[in-house]
Amino acid sequence: MKTLQFKTNINCGGCIKAVTPTLNQEAGVGNWQVDTTSPDKILTVTSDQLTAEQVVQAVEKAGFNIAAA
Repeated sequence: MKTLQFKTNINCGGCIKAVTPTLNQEAGVGNWQVDTTSPDKILTVTSDQLTAEQVVQAVEKAGFNIAAA
C-alpha cells in the first residue's frame, strides 16, 4: 500500500460529507481521511492502485481545492 498526502480546503464536517461519496468510490471506504485540525487540512489516501492525479481529479470534481503536500 502506498500513502498519498495532499493539502486541501476540506475543513469541516459538511465538507467531508460532500467529498465522501467521491472518495469512497475512488479510494474505497476506510482508505482515506482528512485531518481538519491541521492548518493544511491534510487528506491522506492509502491505495495500491490510485495515482496522485486520480485523487486530485476526484477532489476537484467534488468542488474542493487540492495540492501536493
